[in-house]
Amino acid sequence: MLKEYRKTATIKAEQFDGSDGMVDKYDIRRDTFLKKFEFCTPCRNYQLDVGDWIILDGYYVLSDEIFKKTYEEVE
Repeated sequence: MLKEYRKTATIKAEQFDGSDGMVDKYDIRRDTFLKKFEFCTPCRNYQLDVGDWIILDGYYVLSDEIFKKTYEEVE
């Protein structure tokens, strides 16, 4: 019988704060006129807002709301 399973894995992530340091670290594009950020990966470009999470395992972006529902910090 087919069943569903949830995989539990640890990831590395950093919350984007809009600082110049993070913009440089992740090579984020900044549109100062529109006050938008873009995080580009080999597969996709993500619109990035201050407070979003950059997931380093796979390089993608999650909103703060979805990140907090999905992950909890490992002690």
